[in-house]
Amino acid sequence: MQQPRGTRVRGTRQAEALAAALASLPGFCSAQEIHAELRRRGEHVGLTTVYRHLQVLSEQGSVDMIRDASGETLYRQCATTVHHHHLTCRSCGRSVEVEGRVVEQWAEKVAAEAGFTSVDHTVELFGLCPVCSGG
Repeated sequence: MQQPRGTRVRGTRQAEALAAALASLPGFCSAQEIHAELRRRGEHVGLTTVYRHLQVLSEQGSVDMIRDASGETLYRQCATTVHHHHLTCRSCGRSVEVEGRVVEQWAEKVAAEAGFTSVDHTVELFGLCPVCSGG
C-alpha cells in the first residue's frame, strides 16, 4: 500500500512513542487524548503528526478506527488483522472485537443485488457493558 508522500511511520521515534501510548491507553481514544498521553510522557509530537500516523496505521490495519455516537473518530491498537467489528460501551468506552458473519453475508448480498463490487463496510455497535448496566 502506498503511503502518503512524506509520511513514514514504521521505525521512527515518533511512531514508537505513538505505539507505546496506544498500548497503554484503555479502549478507543481520540487523537487528542493520544496526543495528550504523548505530551504527558514528555514526547514533543504535534497533533497533526499524530493524526497523520494514525491514518497510516489505520490503513495498514494495525490500528482500529471507529466513529462514536457523536461522529468523533476514535483509535485503538488492533489486536488482530482479521476483519472484525466492535461492540463499545457508551458509558466507559470498553470495547470488544466481534465477528459478524451475518453482517458480512448481508453486505455481500446487498452489494451484489445493486451490482456493486469491491465493497467495504464498517459496522459499529454501541451499548452498555455488563459493569455499566449493573449486570
